[in-house]
Amino acid sequence: MYEWHGFGGGMMWIFWILILIAMVWFVVFAARQAGDSQKREKSALEILKERYARGEIDRDEFKQMRDDLNQ
Repeated sequence: MYEWHGFGGGMMWIFWILILIAMVWFVVFAARQAGDSQKREKSALEILKERYARGEIDRDEFKQMRDDLNQ
């Protein structure tokens, strides 16, 4: 007859599966944190270019604002 000895047998499988799940979770968590830290804020010039591309400002406004930023 099969006897359970602490972490032997079926309990040992459960233990190692939980360890594996914890390791996978940690790797995924670390990868997401690394991805978030690499995100950077847009510069003022990038925002200005996007506004011009969307048609929110005209060419003269774009040039004036760009010149102001470059000073």
